[in-house]
Amino acid sequence: MVAQQTLYLAIVTAVLTQMFLVPEEPAAEGLAPAKRFYYRHRVAVLGFFLGTLLNVYTVFFFKSSSLLVSFSFMLVMVALLVANELGPFKRLGLAFKFALLSLCGLSFCATVVPVVFGQVGVAIFLASMAVACLPMLALAVSIVRRAPERFAAVRNQLLVPFGLMLVVFLGAYLLRVIPPVPLSIPFIGVYHSVERTRDGYRLSHERPAWAFWRNGDQKFHAQPGDRVYVFFRVFSPASFADEVRMRWFHREAQGWALQDTIPIRIVGGRDEGFRGYGFKSKYQAGAWKVQIETTDEREIGRVYFDVEPAPASPRSFTVDIH
Repeated sequence: MVAQQTLYLAIVTAVLTQMFLVPEEPAAEGLAPAKRFYYRHRVAVLGFFLGTLLNVYTVFFFKSSSLLVSFSFMLVMVALLVANELGPFKRLGLAFKFALLSLCGLSFCATVVPVVFGQVGVAIFLASMAVACLPMLALAVSIVRRAPERFAAVRNQLLVPFGLMLVVFLGAYLLRVIPPVPLSIPFIGVYHSVERTRDGYRLSHERPAWAFWRNGDQKFHAQPGDRVYVFFRVFSPASFADEVRMRWFHREAQGWALQDTIPIRIVGGRDEGFRGYGFKSKYQAGAWKVQIETTDEREIGRVYFDVEPAPASPRSFTVDIH
């Protein structure tokens, strides 16, 4: 996938550079059939490859996001994905198209550089943004050397759009609305017990059959002595080794109050994701939520549940294997 993205980015960059240097379609007379075909369809080619890249990164960020936290960023990504397919936007100038290329390049580095280093964090994100600057600056220098008289156009149509996208990315990161790619949580649930066996983790719950959309006991009936377990799976690429934090919150009159933070070391590479869990023995009735976050407090996923006291009585659990 990384190789495919690299190829698509190279194609978009080549077509945009050629459109910058030759903005008007030359007369068809005297052109070879291949060149005539290219000039006739270069805008469509550009739209196809840009749309594919935007689609890829929208999916990546969606899978890594807790939408309640990253909704504004995802909304922008989806809006640009749709805009790229609309006629009026296809006819916008090169500055808009270079802005989309910049967005794809920044997204590419934001997803690939953490895989290379095997961790996420502020330093890794800044490194990914620095890496993304290199090809755009190299492209600008190359065009100016080839056509020095186009320096003003390079600045306005290439460097300014890239700079604006870079500022948007940095601002979104500071505001904690960029999802922590390449991490994602495909599964998280609440259980009465979690037991590791040779076949996998045995997860015991009392979830009614009709609540098929829940994972475990999001209505947790707590008898005396019960523990509340939260089990999750974190997807991360191979060679990835980092730490996440499980943060437990209880709703009080003034809002969500942090009750506990549990650090959990994760190792990537498993198709099913890294499996981990935490539990609380001391808790109170009411509304709870558990958030899985990176070490710099960027949320990967969350689960809500209610704890309701129940008298001691016989009960039977359903067991799922993960």
